[in-house]
Amino acid sequence: MRILLLSWLLFNSYFAAFFCISNLVLVSGRCQSDQKQLLLELNLSSNLNSTAFPTPLRRLMKWNQTTDCCSWDGVSCDAGGHVIGLDLSDRAISSPIDNSSSLFRLQHLQQLNLAFNRFEQVFPAGFDKLENLSYLNLSYAGFTGQIPIEISHLTRLVTLDLSIDRYSSPEESLKLEKPNLKMLVQNLTGLRFLYLDGINMSTTGNKWSQALSPLIKLQVLSMRACYLSGPIHSSLSKPRSLSIIRLDENIFSGLVPQFFLEFPNLTTLLDANLSGFIPKTVEKMTQLALDLSQNQFNGTIGGLHVKASSLLDTLDLRSNKLQGQFPMFVFKLHGLTLLDLSSNNFSGLIPMSAFQNLRNLSYLDLSYNRLSIDAITTNISSLCLPKLTKLFLASCNLMEFPNFLKNQSSLIQLDLSNNQIHGEMPSWIWKTVYWGLLNLSGNFLVEFERPLNNINSSFIGLDLRGNQLEGQIPILPLGVIYLDFSNNKFNSVLPAHIGDSLRYASFVSISNNNIHGSIPPSLCNITYPRVLDLSNNSLSGPIPQCLFQMNVPNTVLNLRQNNLSGIISDTFSKSCELQILDLNQNRLEGKVPKSLENCKRMEVLDIGNNQINDSFPCHLKNIATLHVLILRSNKFNGHIDCPGNSSGWPMLQIFDLASNNFSGKLHLTCLGIWEAMQLNPDKDQSELVYIIIATYLNDVLRYEDTISVTIKSLELKLVKILPEFTSIDISCNNFEGPIPNVIGTFKALYALNFSHNAFSGPIPAFFGNLRQLGSVDLSSNSLHGEIPLQLANLNFLSFLNVSNNKQVGPTSTQLQSFSEASFENNAGLCGPPLMATCGLPPAKTDNPSDARSTVNWNYISAETGFCFGFGISITLLIFWKRWRKWYFERMDRALSWVFPCLPLETRKHGRRATRNQRRH
Repeated sequence: MRILLLSWLLFNSYFAAFFCISNLVLVSGRCQSDQKQLLLELNLSSNLNSTAFPTPLRRLMKWNQTTDCCSWDGVSCDAGGHVIGLDLSDRAISSPIDNSSSLFRLQHLQQLNLAFNRFEQVFPAGFDKLENLSYLNLSYAGFTGQIPIEISHLTRLVTLDLSIDRYSSPEESLKLEKPNLKMLVQNLTGLRFLYLDGINMSTTGNKWSQALSPLIKLQVLSMRACYLSGPIHSSLSKPRSLSIIRLDENIFSGLVPQFFLEFPNLTTLLDANLSGFIPKTVEKMTQLALDLSQNQFNGTIGGLHVKASSLLDTLDLRSNKLQGQFPMFVFKLHGLTLLDLSSNNFSGLIPMSAFQNLRNLSYLDLSYNRLSIDAITTNISSLCLPKLTKLFLASCNLMEFPNFLKNQSSLIQLDLSNNQIHGEMPSWIWKTVYWGLLNLSGNFLVEFERPLNNINSSFIGLDLRGNQLEGQIPILPLGVIYLDFSNNKFNSVLPAHIGDSLRYASFVSISNNNIHGSIPPSLCNITYPRVLDLSNNSLSGPIPQCLFQMNVPNTVLNLRQNNLSGIISDTFSKSCELQILDLNQNRLEGKVPKSLENCKRMEVLDIGNNQINDSFPCHLKNIATLHVLILRSNKFNGHIDCPGNSSGWPMLQIFDLASNNFSGKLHLTCLGIWEAMQLNPDKDQSELVYIIIATYLNDVLRYEDTISVTIKSLELKLVKILPEFTSIDISCNNFEGPIPNVIGTFKALYALNFSHNAFSGPIPAFFGNLRQLGSVDLSSNSLHGEIPLQLANLNFLSFLNVSNNKQVGPTSTQLQSFSEASFENNAGLCGPPLMATCGLPPAKTDNPSDARSTVNWNYISAETGFCFGFGISITLLIFWKRWRKWYFERMDRALSWVFPCLPLETRKHGRRATRNQRRH
């Protein structure tokens, strides 16, 4: 979480474009009446309450109709009173703009900024009527669909920004297909600043650089995450004034093009996925900033020297594959203000004293290498080190807090995360007046140095997760936006007024601690909560009703794995904006609230492992955005079909109803419209991560909710959910009837568990067409017939269980790698890995007469003959003396012949022999 050089460069170039490229005359002349009327007809409104935003984030419409419209906020006019500039950015405007809007009748407009709003509509096609536009910014405005060809008619454009959030869902995205990129820009030859981040240009492929060749005046090009591919074509060399090229999160390949290094003004070449060594020709570059970050450059840079090095103020080589010893030549670049070598493979010990040569350095990032920092030298406080404002030493093998930090009073961002710092969190940290960001996560801190009574520091972001901090949760001053105390050992109650100090917080996580007591209602005082995570604690009592009434977009509420009781309050507002609701593993009762259907943007609903007693929640079928529904281990009952309701969950990926009392048959109306289960090669297969975006230090804060899925009798924790991962688990219920044919259309299905129900009929052959299946459990049902040979086609199948059914016939050779337990208790099943062999008629237990007909008389006659002969021999030995004498003599001779050394004594038997022995 940091402000990158690129953000600064883009910021400056962006607003230089806004203020310098036109001939605006900003005056307060009298506004023309028709211009005022057109502005009023816009009738722009916001669907967000102004109190939902902290003051720094709120810019709502405040036009006073009794005053001159040229003095209105965001409005600028020329000397004749015509509106030539309109800045309505960041107003949370939601009212739609159609092609007949009065906006498109402001014919004198030269600059239009509608960025960061919430129009949430198809891109309007009326912008070509504003033919005088030189600046058009529609970034993050909420427009969706195809970018219209009318934009290409704005031939006077100098700046065009159509960027969207690169993590947007498909229904919220923008695309360039017809027109494509070439058609969009072919007439915009005056463009100098072009920003198209996040726009889907997959149909353009590797022709994108040729499409840009007409833009010979281009200075800044930003096309991040646009689905671009292939090598970079030489036609991109035509804009000789390019200074910033940002192409990260695309799929490029090859070495860095030589022509890039011939641009006289190039300062930034960010993440084009270029590989190889950094070319020697970079030494000839005379720019003040060198940014080759986020590429694939490798090798060493020990011999790299930049011409006019005393003038170089920025060196950014982060996120490459550079290696070798730390490049000591950087300490000769006395003009450096920013040095970022993070996320490479540099090694060695760096003496902190060497940085005293870089007196102008304010930004230093050496994180995530194999470096060690000598920062605890006893006399280091006497050194004249630069006054740093931002210092990042994450994963630098630090064992304790560096001594020199005590004298760094100008620090506003400090990252010492993922080191091995033990002991106390020192009190000098609280003496810093203002912290933009303090990140000490991933260390071994156990407590705060006392006393903690008066914390005077003001925090925007504080990250202490992943330590061993104990005791009470500290109360911070008002103003923190990002707070993460998760994965520690805090063992107190939540302070009653904790919500008052977090009033402007956007991200709050205190999960995975030992917090007990109740949830304080003061948490509802947080005015703009995007993430509230109190999971994996020992909280008890009811959930405050007000937590379900928060109307902030894309909210995450995670209270899983506590001891919360009571009901889920039926108080979800009509403008509910919840995105993730996770109440798993509590003791909640009652029913699924009807008002939950108001949460039209819900993506994850997990209320599993509670005591909810209700029927299937058909009223949630209208939440079209639902990806995950988990109801397992409750007391739900009845059928899951919803008669008369053809809607459903087209995006559903995980469906878990296990361990309830559901019954009846599975119907097409219930399952037939789960489109996410049906593999579509045309759909984007990028990761689906539940992302929460906050306006904080120009960063994206990602929150990844953990979902528990049971596969192969194991509970798996899913942090990221890929679109190709889909799972259906309805085990341990009372479902009956055949397995429905619609399951055969779920070609994206990975895990299926229908075990412990009453399904009947054969195992359908269509299972063989579900090539993504990795786990199938059909055990403990009444399925009969042979196991279909098509199951052998499943190359990814790693778990199979059809035990406790009525299967018959041999097991397929390809399925014999599974254990015997996978097939046991199927009376008619035979062949490996089972002990029962195939080839003999199986025993039939239905008819006793049939059982008798299977007796094998050959075995019976042999056993009878042996018993008869043995009995005759024994009888003769007992009752016939002569036979007995003859038998023993013959046995003695036989033994003497076999064992000649065995001493044998011939004894006479009977009473006379006994008397003779006694005489001797």
